[in-house]
This record gives sequence, C-alpha cells and structure tokens, in this order.
Amino acid sequence: MLLVGDANIFMDFAATELTPALFRLDHELIVPEALFHEELASRHTHLLNLGLQLRAMSGEQVQRAGAMMAKHRRPSSNDILALTLASDLKCPLVTGDWQLRAAANAEGVEVLGTLALVEQMIQRKLITVIEAGAAYDAMGAAGRRLPWDEVRHQLTRLQDGA
Repeated sequence: MLLVGDANIFMDFAATELTPALFRLDHELIVPEALFHEELASRHTHLLNLGLQLRAMSGEQVQRAGAMMAKHRRPSSNDILALTLASDLKCPLVTGDWQLRAAANAEGVEVLGTLALVEQMIQRKLITVIEAGAAYDAMGAAGRRLPWDEVRHQLTRLQDGA
C-alpha cells in the first residue's frame, strides 16, 4: 500500500529503534520532495537508504495545495503538500499532527498515525508488544505528543491478545 507521510511521523519513530521496522511493513512510504529537504534532510537522510521515496510536486499540485492552505490555515505548507499528494494519489496520509489530521478528514483523505503503524508491526511480528511499549516510552521521553490513553489501551489489548 502506498502511504504519504509528513515529517511528524518520522520524528516519532526517530525517537525509537523502530524506524527500520517501519520500512519492513508492506507499504511504500513517500513524502513530497520539498518537505524532505526542508524538514528531514538535515537529520534524517538515512530514511532514503531505508526506502523512503521522494515525490516532486507538479505546478498544478502546488496550486491545489495553495487553495487547500487557504481553507486549512493551521497545518504548515509542507503538511498541506503531503495532504495534497495523498489526496491526488488516493492513498492514506500518515501523520500524528492533529491539525493536519483534521484537514485530511475535512478533505476526505484517510489518515493513519503512529499507533496504527506500531500495531501493524506487532501484527506482522516485526516487533513484540514489549518492544512497542519500550518504543512508546522512548517517544514519551523525547517529548513526542501521542494520545497516551490510547497507547495504554492499545498495549493492554495487544498484550491480552484481543
């Protein structure tokens, strides 16, 4: 499955040892080229070696992004580029940013977050529930903002095998 990511999602995983497992999921992860160069390239070039793909935006896509920015003023311009790309490719947007999530929902774009990806890693036996718990602890220690009640519920549910 094709997924378009924003910078936020990669920063969540950068706080952990799970980034390689993220790229072992059955997904093709892409980001707009501008987003990568402006937000990820300085500290996360290793993502390219893991399989992250960059996508240049056409002039028409940039125009559509501009129109979306006028409607959704909270997400950053790079976030809106990711949303535009996901909309154009008719694929899910991967983000943990609540403002971008709200804009994606308003635009009818499916959204996946960190918790969904971690759960997929567990289901595909790429990591254990214990490893997921340690990764969430690392995200918390790094100041990442996740829905912590949902994290606890997810870990309990998966530990119990439900």
